Amino acid sequence: MDAKTQKSELTRAAIVGAAMHLALAEGLEAISLQAVASRLGLSKSGVFSRVGSREALQKAVIEEYGRGFLAEVFVPAMQKPKGLPRLNDIVARWIARTRDVEAQNGCLYVAGAFEFDDREGELRDLLFDEITRWRAALRRTVLQAVETGELQADTDPAQLVSEINGIMMNQLHDARFLRDGHAAERAGQTWQRLLSSYRA
Repeated sequence: MDAKTQKSELTRAAIVGAAMHLALAEGLEAISLQAVASRLGLSKSGVFSRVGSREALQKAVIEEYGRGFLAEVFVPAMQKPKGLPRLNDIVARWIARTRDVEAQNGCLYVAGAFEFDDREGELRDLLFDEITRWRAALRRTVLQAVETGELQADTDPAQLVSEINGIMMNQLHDARFLRDGHAAERAGQTWQRLLSSYRA
């Protein structure tokens, strides 16, 4: 990669990063080429030349958030054996990320879902696809734990995934709104109690 291409890619990454900070603070609709340009000391045309339209930048933010989420929560857990070790690792990593990242900066999945719950369009569709893809991966992990005999045979994967998501949303609420420093610890304890009710 030549120096010019590398600089262009770094600039694009900085643009997407600045747009993500804006989205986490104020919502995806707060993203504009001018707002991002001002944050970075670039011209609006300079931002456009690297990311395209405002909607393209919004999409890039959603996709980048999804990549980061999967890289921290799901991908490392694939090193664990299928079944309960993998499921436990995913949930532990999700609790830790919620404590260390989302509790500080906000969660694009949660905020975006509220922002776009009553709208139609490509941004909502992309957010929907990102979230449902993640939930499908979690559901497969639950099914594997049923198949290994570690969870009860009649476990409803969709129900358990919904309950896990509820733990995370509650942790985020308590950490950010209530400023409860023990939110992650409580989330871990809730998960262990929930898991005990599903164990074979």
